[in-house]
Amino acid sequence: MGQPVTVVEQPSKRDGVVRFSTNRVLSGMAHEAFTSAPDPLADRPVDELARQLFATGEVTRVHVNGNVITVHAPNTSAGLRDLIEDLFTYYRPGVAVPDPADFMSDDEGAASDS
Repeated sequence: MGQPVTVVEQPSKRDGVVRFSTNRVLSGMAHEAFTSAPDPLADRPVDELARQLFATGEVTRVHVNGNVITVHAPNTSAGLRDLIEDLFTYYRPGVAVPDPADFMSDDEGAASDS
């Protein structure tokens, strides 16, 4: 759906810290910092990103500012770039793209047929 998210991984001078720059702004102009996965009811893109990063078990802190994601991953950052790139890709090869008619109730479909 839409354009893919492109991610560039940049090592930091600090061990266990890596920065990812994306071609999409994820947090607006606000700084977002997480030391654990956010509440499951939090549904902003930045919340889902943090949730997925913490779910890897490799991440201890996440900071997002605009399009820059700073991750504390003391052991390894392997696979994190791919996770970020794939996070907002909804339609993958082999998955049928829904037609607007798929979301209409039977009553709406009948009304548009007349």
